[in-house]
Amino acid sequence: MKYFLSCIILLSTLNLHAQQLLTQERASHFAKMALKCIQQEYPNKPGEVLGSDRDVKPVREYRPAFYGCFDWHSSVHGHWMLIKLLKQYPDLPEALQIKEAINKNITPENIAVEVNFFLDSNNKSFERTYGWAWLLKLSEELHTWDNPLARQWESAIQPLTNLISNYYIDFLPKLLYPIRVGEHANTAFGLSFALDYARETQNKALEAMITARARDYFLNDKNCPESWEPGGYDFLSPCLIEADLMARVLPDGEFLNWINEFLPGLSDGSLRIMNEPAKVSDRSDGKLVHLDGLNFSRAWCLKSLSTKPGLNKSLLLEAAQMHINAALPNVADGDYAGEHWLATFAVVALSQN
Repeated sequence: MKYFLSCIILLSTLNLHAQQLLTQERASHFAKMALKCIQQEYPNKPGEVLGSDRDVKPVREYRPAFYGCFDWHSSVHGHWMLIKLLKQYPDLPEALQIKEAINKNITPENIAVEVNFFLDSNNKSFERTYGWAWLLKLSEELHTWDNPLARQWESAIQPLTNLISNYYIDFLPKLLYPIRVGEHANTAFGLSFALDYARETQNKALEAMITARARDYFLNDKNCPESWEPGGYDFLSPCLIEADLMARVLPDGEFLNWINEFLPGLSDGSLRIMNEPAKVSDRSDGKLVHLDGLNFSRAWCLKSLSTKPGLNKSLLLEAAQMHINAALPNVADGDYAGEHWLATFAVVALSQN
């Protein structure tokens, strides 16, 4: 009997830490959720600044590519996710529907309207820098896919990509202090995906600007106050997302010295943000459900950090899996507050090597 109970405990432990994978079945489930919303205009949180009565019009008239999924950034990263899933699983049951939807949304004509929106003097800071980062993530995914459709969509979106890249280069010297919140405005997140794009596309000017400003903002940080996390609406960990960015920016030796001062408990697994997944009290509340996303974003940061020499890989991966296990059952159809965006965060976490 004692042996039997020991086996049950062991199996439970193994199940807790078993690696969750982005299977084709999961990809199909996630794809359905994005397809449900990328062409669903309402409910919608536009977020633009109105300059006059003439600006009061349906969202699809001034954002015809990314009008769905409740808000612009969710639509953008919904498109990213669909492309990511189609790229990995070209035989998805939803493949034809994905291609038709993206062909309808990402066209030169639609992107030209989106560019004009961003050029409007009242909206140059629209989605800065969260949505900007996801737009470059989408462009990077297309750029790295050897497929005729990817070339078509990348060419169509390129004018908006170029504009956002230039906006980064113009804005970052003016941002004197980083924004450290656990929501959209977080500076470290806004730089991390943009840096990946810059390196993948050989955009040297953007890469140089991001790496320089990341050092300016974060190089002298020590003892990140992880006890302050999570905030009630967080979907990013201010401590871990900053660490994830600096792991991209700093050479390995310099990063190890930096991380040991910034998050001293990371190597021995004593950080609470590693060991206590966030809990959601109400998944019908659009803000409270953010905490499911926090568990996924913590997971992708911990997975990323596990690749750095000198850190405890198995401990970090174990913590990442704990957070994925806590959030993955909640990526389900049901309430639009979570279903319009949460699958994207799951895909990032599951895809992170």
